[in-house]
Amino acid sequence: MVRTLAEHWWVVLLRGIVAILFGVLALTRPLLTIAALVLFWGAYALVDGIFELIEGVRTKYGMLIFLGILGIAAGLITFFWPAITAIVLLYIIAFWAIVVGVMQIGAAIRLRKEVQGEWLWILSGVCMVILGVLLIARPGPGAVSLVRVIGWFAIVWGFLLVMLAFRLKAHVGKLVAKPA
Repeated sequence: MVRTLAEHWWVVLLRGIVAILFGVLALTRPLLTIAALVLFWGAYALVDGIFELIEGVRTKYGMLIFLGILGIAAGLITFFWPAITAIVLLYIIAFWAIVVGVMQIGAAIRLRKEVQGEWLWILSGVCMVILGVLLIARPGPGAVSLVRVIGWFAIVWGFLLVMLAFRLKAHVGKLVAKPA
């Protein structure tokens, strides 16, 4: 699994870049309507889920497949019910963030002996869980506050994924020297 993950480091990099772009967009356009936020988040969840599913199938890792399906489902639900209220979206995002964060922490712990820098994956998972808990604990802030929280989170998480991607890329050279 580590070999496949390292060989496809660019998928992690692409996920990080998309997260950063999503975060910058959320911060620079805070007055977008909730409907626009719903569509942006739905597109992000769908694309992220597709990449996660592809990586899960390639690595034959069930948790990544599950996370990919969860992301795709969250994105599709968003598109099929665009009139969803802000509070329902908030709870969908919160649930998704907690589940994905816990799964990332678990995957990082599982791979800690095989990949250096697993703390980046753990930290990105912790960020996801914190986001989910904060959204559940304080559902009342206005739409602009929600956009800003999600925007900053996406930027931080994206940078962590970019750093992890380059660690994985460096790991490819080490794997080439080892027999499969």
